[in-house]
Amino acid sequence: MTSTSIPRRIACVGEAMVELNIANSAQQIGFAGDVLNTAIYLSRGLNGASKVEFVSVLGQDALSAQMERFIRSEGVGTRRIGHHDTRLPGIYSIAVDADGERSFSYWRDQSAARSLFEDGFGQLVGAELIYLSGITLAILPQERRVALLGHLQSHPARIAFDSNYRPKLWEDQATARRMTEAAWRICDIALPSVDDEMALFADQDDEAVLMRLRSYGLRSGALKRGARGPQPIDPNLPCPILPKATNVVDTTAAGDSFNGAWMASSLGNCDPTMALKLAHEQATRVIAHKGAIVPLSRGSATCEG
Repeated sequence: MTSTSIPRRIACVGEAMVELNIANSAQQIGFAGDVLNTAIYLSRGLNGASKVEFVSVLGQDALSAQMERFIRSEGVGTRRIGHHDTRLPGIYSIAVDADGERSFSYWRDQSAARSLFEDGFGQLVGAELIYLSGITLAILPQERRVALLGHLQSHPARIAFDSNYRPKLWEDQATARRMTEAAWRICDIALPSVDDEMALFADQDDEAVLMRLRSYGLRSGALKRGARGPQPIDPNLPCPILPKATNVVDTTAAGDSFNGAWMASSLGNCDPTMALKLAHEQATRVIAHKGAIVPLSRGSATCEG
């Protein structure tokens, strides 16, 4: 898609999981996922200007129904969610030790989301922007990854991607590298984190990451660099100096929220420097709060401020 108008329908493709927080007696069950987090912040940033919809597969169980209600309550559409007859959502638990360090345990090998696109790609029909991550690819069997990327290459939608490299989800690093590069080569909007790219491709520094991404033809997007702030993918744009976060409580969803805010700002016709600034501000707000989703009263980044 070459149009720069705001897409009417945005499909965010990924896995949402049940979160068991055994360290927080006040909220022991929650719902999270990298793409879902981004979808929520994207929807907030667009404020009704576009319909953001989550694409996944859940079960027929009570927790799946509760998860769908949660997703809708956050302003994200659920009509593109499929339902598996026998599989359930994946689960992960969070434990916190005496020093405040978090550890995670996962039960997702047979999750419903792993059946995504078993029956084709009808869930993507009509989408004008499609966002997915490396986790989306990692949970699928290899033949379906290849088929998905082939479908996306011919789809009229713009494609946005974050590599979000998680080694334990992939069969091996070579497969992860091959599939991630293939995704970069078909996408229009790149939203990687420098640490993920360096870990996966053995790039030596930021410039090496940017040079490789640009060699794929990428120009739109941002390289997330943690406390050092984002850098535009486009070499013709300046790299703004942005304030570092002063209150870091929980870095969960820092990158996810950045992605959502950056896309919302860019689609809302912010200039590129302002989009970087607003997305950085959104990530800063999120890491000052426990959990992936900041209460709506905390605000979202918009061009209007």
